[in-house]
Amino acid sequence: MRYALGMLSEVERRVVEALSMRRERMLADLAAWVALPTGPGGGAIEELRSILCRRAEALDARVEFVDADARPDWLYRESGEQASGRVPATAICRCENARGETRFPLLISGHLDTVHSPSPEFGSLRTSPDGRRGLGPGCADMKGGLVLAVHALETLREAGVHLDWTLILNADEETGSFGSARAIRREAARVAAAGGWGLALEPSLPDGSIVTQRAGSGQFMIEARGTSAHAGRDFAKGASAVVALARAIDDAAQLPEPELNRIVNFGPLLGGTTTNSVPDLARAWGNIRFANAADAEALVRALRSICQSNERGPGGTSLELQHALARPAKEPLARTRRLAELIRAAGADLGQTIAFVTTGGVCDGNLMQAEGLATIDTLGVRGGGLHTREEWVDLSGLVERAGLLAVTMLRAAQTA
Repeated sequence: MRYALGMLSEVERRVVEALSMRRERMLADLAAWVALPTGPGGGAIEELRSILCRRAEALDARVEFVDADARPDWLYRESGEQASGRVPATAICRCENARGETRFPLLISGHLDTVHSPSPEFGSLRTSPDGRRGLGPGCADMKGGLVLAVHALETLREAGVHLDWTLILNADEETGSFGSARAIRREAARVAAAGGWGLALEPSLPDGSIVTQRAGSGQFMIEARGTSAHAGRDFAKGASAVVALARAIDDAAQLPEPELNRIVNFGPLLGGTTTNSVPDLARAWGNIRFANAADAEALVRALRSICQSNERGPGGTSLELQHALARPAKEPLARTRRLAELIRAAGADLGQTIAFVTTGGVCDGNLMQAEGLATIDTLGVRGGGLHTREEWVDLSGLVERAGLLAVTMLRAAQTA
């Protein structure tokens, strides 16, 4: 089916009109879900997962839970993370009941976790006096996106539209998706093999622009070992792991080329236990960003070479690099551009102007497209202040963004 500029099909009009009647329900869900603490130490991830799974099951989805894989032991644990490192299982909600023209499956990706620890000062959705903005933990990233997905799917079903879709809900996106990556990649490969599309619910830019290209991201740790000694009596017998690590960090500081999306960032650091002992252990954790696989390999080689060049032989210091290229770069694909153009056309038919941008940020869309699944991953709400106590969501645009998502799902399911 072809869509002329400014034209919606009869079913699309019905869906958009029905969504406009859901605004208060969408606001109520958003407020309820924002109030559930799903950040570090929050403990409500399973509760939110259960709510969303029940909504999916009401649409005839079958739910599978995939236990999280263990994260590498050397990864830095953010403040508030459970000491055990336990990550709740990923929920995979599959609805396979397409009819007629809706032939191509959709993988809709959303994450349950936020970066915000529980706080009485920043623990619920607060609305601006004019009602246009909401402020609260995860309101944009990405509980607002979860609201859009649930209401779009429910409204499509009420309009008699039957799609093949999978909603995947993971609990560790904000810490790198180490536990859920295998489940995400498996589903992405399955949907890609069936000619489907990937849609993720990260927030768009504040003006509604969508991201078509992302950098990749990797975590690393440099561990320096030395020889401990008393700083006064036996200083010359010691070999400082801190000094060796500092030299390596200084060398690595020459690697970044931000204009090319090649980033090496350090922090946090650990080294020594007292001021009057030569430290025999020091560690630095960091993050790299890269535009493509070749750049990722080049940065890892450079870091490894820096470690080797700062070793000081027997009795001296040694340095070891640990790394995990957790999220491959989301490089341009012709099919992803087709999906972006489909979204832009849908926006135009809905009276919305959609622009395309690139970003150095990463998300689960990187994992989905790495499996060959053309993915647009900023189909959530308009918002800003992400990962801060100023995180906000455009409440006035909830219905508008839900309409864009619903029409996109319908058209993508009909497009090879």
